Amino acid sequence: MKKLGILLSGRGSNFEAIARNVQAGKIPAEIAIVMSNKAGALGLARAKEMGLATRFIPSQGKEREAFDREVVAVLREFQVDLVCLAGFMRILSPYFIREFPRRVLNIHPALLPSFPGEEAQRQALEYGVKFTGCTVHLVDEGVDTGPIVCQAVVPVLDDDTPETLAVRILNEEHRIYSDGICLLLEDGVRIEGRRVLPKL
Repeated sequence: MKKLGILLSGRGSNFEAIARNVQAGKIPAEIAIVMSNKAGALGLARAKEMGLATRFIPSQGKEREAFDREVVAVLREFQVDLVCLAGFMRILSPYFIREFPRRVLNIHPALLPSFPGEEAQRQALEYGVKFTGCTVHLVDEGVDTGPIVCQAVVPVLDDDTPETLAVRILNEEHRIYSDGICLLLEDGVRIEGRRVLPKL
């Protein structure tokens, strides 16, 4: 069975959604390891409650690649096939990307390439878009610039705040992240340039 490695820095709601779908048999994999760079991350506590293997590796004061080498060593130890970022607030080094080529997934709360980086919901509201959403993408050496695996659209309401918009986007994140994971695990896609297409 394929093995997932989950990296998170906070509450880990996307991790929990993935874990529920793994338990329900909707994702053909097991979660081998859940890791965080924050000792107090709620997601790490939830993973422990679920009986999953966890690891805390502090990132503060370390060079990016030095930290990434520690993380990669643990992912290798647990023989991880696919790495899923679930609110992992770090930019991965080129070393990390090379170690897991096209095998690192992330989810972003906007329709990339619009509104990359932090506070995507606030960016969308300030820009005045009528629709935003979320994007599952492969991670490359940029920030939210990797090939897009799948997306979901969320209407922006006239009375939305960043918080209310974030809640509705998060509901879609929980749904499509698992879809994206399944596509990668089942080898259901081919990548041509920037385009992620169904396997012929």
